[in-house]
Order: sequence, then C-alpha cells, then structure tokens
Amino acid sequence: MSATQEHRSLLGRRTVVAAVGAAGAAAALTACGGGSDGSGGSDTVEQPGSGSKGGEVIAATADIPEGGGVVFAAQKVVVTQPQPGEFKAFSSLCTHQGCAVKDVSGGTITCPCHNSTFDAATGSPTGGPATQPLPAREITVEGDSIRLA
Repeated sequence: MSATQEHRSLLGRRTVVAAVGAAGAAAALTACGGGSDGSGGSDTVEQPGSGSKGGEVIAATADIPEGGGVVFAAQKVVVTQPQPGEFKAFSSLCTHQGCAVKDVSGGTITCPCHNSTFDAATGSPTGGPATQPLPAREITVEGDSIRLA
C-alpha cells in the first residue's frame, strides 16, 4: 500500500470512529435528558364511578402500603399511596438515565443506579442527579382494584 493509500485509509477509519462516537454521545445525552413537560403528576387517579373502566388491573389497593408503593416492572409503572386511600402512579423509569426505580418507602421513590430520589406523592425529584419529575401515569381505582388506564 502506498503512503497516499495508507493516509486515505487512516482518514476513512478516523471518520467512521468519529461518527460512531458522535452518535453514541447523542444517544447518551438523550437518555440523560428526561421529559421536558415538567408535569408533577398530581392528577393521576380518576375517581371511582367516573365512567371509565380503565385497562389492566395491576394491583389491589391493599397491595400498596401507606407511605410506600410498589414497582410494577412489566408495566414500567410505580404506584404509591402517599396518604391513606390516595393512590398515585408514575413511570418507573428514572428521568436521569432511564434506570428502573426499585424502592418506595417513607414517602420516597429511590433509583438504585445513581441514588436519585423522588417524592412519592408528586414524582418530583428530592435528591440525586435527576432534575425532572417522574412522568405521571394514569390509573383508576374502582373498589379495591387499581387499573392502569
């Protein structure tokens, strides 16, 4: 291979490596972004008898501890009970880098990846690197059933 061909080959490889690196950086920045709507999730529960049957039953009200919550990994939702009889639902994907939150206790939702914490009543960040709230998910409560809308 001549010096000119070797130089062209090296430039071609550099271009490919730079393009792959730029695409990876863009993907990483997108994952860190989170939502931009700033919704805090205060209207996540329809009142019983509102006419909507909702979707899949994901839990019984007795399954959600007061002051805590349960993460439903398959549905990518976390359901909390901040006050007795008050149920909220949020995306279970942390707004920092998209990891699944794992623990809900003492009024706090915790992400294990970088220890971001969120208020179980509003989904708002309370600590860690996350700066955006967990997006609200709509649920319905009918009798003792909680349905994902």
